[in-house]
Amino acid sequence: MKLGAAIAEIMKREGIEILTGYPVNHLIEFAAAADIRPVMVRQERIGLHMADAISRVTSGRKIGAFCMQHGPGAENAMGGVAQCFGESVPVLVLPMGYARRLAHVEPNFNSSQAMRPFAKSAEPIILASELCNIFRRAFARLKNGRGGPVIVEIPSDMWNEEVLEPLNYTPVLRTRYGADPVHVKEAAALLIDAKRPVIYAGQGVHYARAWPQLKRLAERLAIPVTTSLGGKSSFPERHPLSLGSGGLAMPRAVPTFLREADVIFGIGCSFTETNFGVAMPKGTTIIHATLDPNHLNKDIEAKIGLVGDAGLVLDALLTEIEALVTSDRDASSVAAEIVAVNQPWLEKWLPKLTSNDAPLSPYRVLWDLQHTVDIENTIITHDAGSPRDQLSPFWKTVTPLSYLGWGKTTQLGYGLGLAMGAKLACPDKLCINVWGDAAIGFTGMDFETAVRERIPILSILLNNFSMAIELKVMPVSTEKYRSTDISGDYAAMARAFGGHGERVTKPEDIVPAIRRGIEKTREGIPVLLEFITSKETEVSRPGT
Repeated sequence: MKLGAAIAEIMKREGIEILTGYPVNHLIEFAAAADIRPVMVRQERIGLHMADAISRVTSGRKIGAFCMQHGPGAENAMGGVAQCFGESVPVLVLPMGYARRLAHVEPNFNSSQAMRPFAKSAEPIILASELCNIFRRAFARLKNGRGGPVIVEIPSDMWNEEVLEPLNYTPVLRTRYGADPVHVKEAAALLIDAKRPVIYAGQGVHYARAWPQLKRLAERLAIPVTTSLGGKSSFPERHPLSLGSGGLAMPRAVPTFLREADVIFGIGCSFTETNFGVAMPKGTTIIHATLDPNHLNKDIEAKIGLVGDAGLVLDALLTEIEALVTSDRDASSVAAEIVAVNQPWLEKWLPKLTSNDAPLSPYRVLWDLQHTVDIENTIITHDAGSPRDQLSPFWKTVTPLSYLGWGKTTQLGYGLGLAMGAKLACPDKLCINVWGDAAIGFTGMDFETAVRERIPILSILLNNFSMAIELKVMPVSTEKYRSTDISGDYAAMARAFGGHGERVTKPEDIVPAIRRGIEKTREGIPVLLEFITSKETEVSRPGT
């Protein structure tokens, strides 16, 4: 069996059904021969973003995979690999490499060396006889522990190598580990006795699929819940105990309850310090439950560390707590306090959320979007900058994995690939990306990929012809040289690619356009709705 055929067979045994990529990488042909669908992109970063989403929306039960050419293809892919690393997403990355005799000769790009600092592991194939061992290691790292990209580099002189048959490969196991029972008892006692506890849920809850346990814990002890952007949708945001999610922008209840908390329980999170996450108050007692022990005391001091799978940790905590607290505590006062804090905040924002101005308020566009779609059957993601901050505080998720949030590294244009990957993995869902006219400049050509590959997403573009959030930091360059100005007719671009494109300028046209767009996606046509918006810079930061 040729080496490429053996790799494709291993991928198929591991449940990979889609390989995103860009040629020349001979694995594309071997994968197609093995009935793994190849999806070709216009630039490498988008292919990685699509693979990223496949892993995310399946909680890592299906692993996204991407392959690319050696040299320039691998060089172009580095940003996408770094994004997976920053967001802890398990993705199999399969670059071609230079021939083994040239792999370490400058200036040839060596992926397994260059990408190692931002990968979970990186390994070249040197001997065909070691192929199964290499992929066994790769998939063990992809399926166990904290997620991250895994690199297997395939030198260009390896394709004609033979791998012995029958192929000695069985899909690798998945295993979970839980926290020290002593520390679980201590954490349970702290939570039971806390006067104003808060739960902070991260994306580890999604990968563990521990949504029911999270809800049970919150309800048993009447604890309000907030989430990171990555953890958004792990707790239903219409629940009386939901504070909403926190990023750079957040509902008022999030910082209020965190500031007044005596115990904060972080579950499935890293507590990474970032401008796009919730800042934890100083001096508060922290219980930190994480899959990765390297996260403990990395950015904040934890009183108790619970290292393990979020589901196992919550199961153990519930066993301890439910033995002592035998019925759900009354949550009415906590729920009333959440309403008392968030209601005035929402009333302050309603003029923007319901504005009849033209150019359109981006908040009005997203408010109408939320109230038009079937939110239980929608997966939405934002882009970097204003779309993230205008969407996340107000969009209320009700089902798990319905919001792909991110923010530890914020590459413009990430959302388009996420929406396409989500649609490939969940074809029955309405998959939406919200982006701005800056982000589309980075990855907009790949809307053609959505058309060509028959991936009917709904793309919501907020176009204000400006890098609006940079206006405050670039006043001189803007005044003298118009450095923050950008332009384009993106609805026309979408139509030119063969998709459905509309430009919307009036508030009364927002909902009808969204409804037409949804109908087009049901017909299998990708849609780009371009809304001409104001240069809005106000966001819901703590204290506002």
